[in-house]
Amino acid sequence: MRLLFIGDVVGRAGRKAILERLPELRRRWALDFVVVNGENAAGGFGITEAICDEILAAGADCVTTGNHVFDQREALVFIERQPRLLRPVNYPPGTPGRGANLYSAENGRQVLVVNVQGRVFMDALDDPFAAIEREVGACPLGAACDALIVDIHAETSSEKMAMGHFVDGRASLVVGTHTHVPTADGQILPHGTAYMTDAGMTGDYDSVIGMEKEEPLRRFTRKTPGARFEPAQGEATLCGVAVELGADGLARCIAPVRVGGRLEQAGPRFWEREDEDRGQRLVEGIGAPRR
Repeated sequence: MRLLFIGDVVGRAGRKAILERLPELRRRWALDFVVVNGENAAGGFGITEAICDEILAAGADCVTTGNHVFDQREALVFIERQPRLLRPVNYPPGTPGRGANLYSAENGRQVLVVNVQGRVFMDALDDPFAAIEREVGACPLGAACDALIVDIHAETSSEKMAMGHFVDGRASLVVGTHTHVPTADGQILPHGTAYMTDAGMTGDYDSVIGMEKEEPLRRFTRKTPGARFEPAQGEATLCGVAVELGADGLARCIAPVRVGGRLEQAGPRFWEREDEDRGQRLVEGIGAPRR
């Protein structure tokens, strides 16, 4: 199974990158399942129903969120009728929406996606480890689902790494979101779970974590409140992680994805090479003498 996870979409620039690039990536890499974190998609704060629908129509199978999920008040209502939009599973009981759901992939396989929020330097939600244990136990990989993806929306690398090791061998992919900076530690953990501390943001990197530079700089240098943060509007880099799974639902390959914008470009060479080899075999077959 081929998975693509795309990091936090920030503002109009991030949405533009998704709408323009995701359909082609889905076709080019023959993706079976795509998750997009969309919690900063609406002006940098939250997500609207129209924007959620746009991201899904562009090729996402599921949209995850985080601490900004309800910044747009309409999300309190439409999240109840949109099963492909998740909020952190460790929000208090009675919070609208769902934190985990089972989906059918392009190839018919069943994929469990769990969205969880960390607690270190963030709002004190319920224990994320207990919440993940509950969800993984209720729908175990290889028995009730064919792939299991965890989006841990957290501030600290240590909490994200701990979560990766906590479910190593029980999840297909554990990927961090929230800090808006892609990390260079994509790896397959000892028991087969693909892991990356942060997928990075899909937004304009000529910015301060996706926001126009002037106001964050003013706040850092003068320590006084001012204007509202506004998303930067330059060309976005679509950032994320690509993973190929084996028949057991565990990872065989992992690679960072960075497409467009200012960052150095990166992608899953294992899929590109496979496509090149397939094309070469086709050419050789066409050119071979008839017997």
